[in-house]
Amino acid sequence: MKSVKTDDKTERKSFPYIERLSETVTLGSEKLLDNDTPNTKPSKRSLTSESRISDIEKLSVETLNEVGDDFEEIQSFYAEMTTAKDPSVFREEAEQKSQSYFRAAENLHRAAAILVRMADETGARFNDLVKSRRKTRLKFIRRAPANAYIDLVEQQKDHFTHGLNIYKLLLIFYTGSFVGVIIELLWCLVNKGYLESRSGLVYGPFNLLYGLGAVAITAGLYRYRNRSRLLPFATGMLIGSIVEYVCSWAQEAVFGSRSWDYSGHPFNLNGRICLMYSVFWGFLGVFWLKNLYPRIAALMLKIPNKVGRIMTWVLLAFFVFNAVVTFIAILRWSQRIDGIEAANAFWRFIDLRFPDARMQRIYANMIWQ
Repeated sequence: MKSVKTDDKTERKSFPYIERLSETVTLGSEKLLDNDTPNTKPSKRSLTSESRISDIEKLSVETLNEVGDDFEEIQSFYAEMTTAKDPSVFREEAEQKSQSYFRAAENLHRAAAILVRMADETGARFNDLVKSRRKTRLKFIRRAPANAYIDLVEQQKDHFTHGLNIYKLLLIFYTGSFVGVIIELLWCLVNKGYLESRSGLVYGPFNLLYGLGAVAITAGLYRYRNRSRLLPFATGMLIGSIVEYVCSWAQEAVFGSRSWDYSGHPFNLNGRICLMYSVFWGFLGVFWLKNLYPRIAALMLKIPNKVGRIMTWVLLAFFVFNAVVTFIAILRWSQRIDGIEAANAFWRFIDLRFPDARMQRIYANMIWQ
């Protein structure tokens, strides 16, 4: 086995997830000092087939045996220290042993964190790959490719969206802005029986909230793309709720209006977010990471590098222009509601181009404070 450097800076750089996971992995070192006999038996999850036991599992069994041996050996040191007339003479030896055990525990914490990730990721990669190969009942709908497959193709092609770079995030932002509106339109049709605008921009079926949400969820969950579904669910709940709360607060602070209000829902926070929609964000995080994201990434892989780079920046220019015009139109709409007359020809042009009827049609759920 390869040796692992113990330099703190190297470990943080090479394994940034260790510090995040190490807090969740405990070895129960306190119990070793309280119980007469420590539990040093190997985990019952050990594989029975000798050929399937990894070297690291064999080493872990040896480590547990070593811990048991050390525990027995240190009992004599405890007895000797307890019966000594002057226990202070054991100060240096006790400190050395204590510090040595702490260092060993820290190393085992780190090793456990890595192994927990390896165990979870190995199973998740296998399940995702098997699921992606299964046939669906609907011939015209294919299953989403596994994220492990997307990673491999991106690397082999040296694609312009390889990894989590600015090109991929921008394309996901555009896609999320569009797909989110379409999904909410269909949701409105199913629930209310009619179509109602859910756009956030004056030009086209785009909503920046969904785009920002897609980017935030992708950026926050990307590291878990080849992991089991629990982590994406919990992280999706947190990220989605934060994005929704911040966007609601910002809209009310700038325009004095709200596009949604959850005050009537249980477990809401200032009417900006609520438990039901936070859970929805969690399911959406899993669905996005395991189903929608790999489909979008697979489509991105079909775009040539040169064309893709140019297209990304052209779309960015369009969205920036669209957002600026939208800001001006909503600002002028709020002024008209307050009875403020157009100050010059520019604002009269805005009144002509974006009258109340058009704005009300685009923002059907706008609530003015």
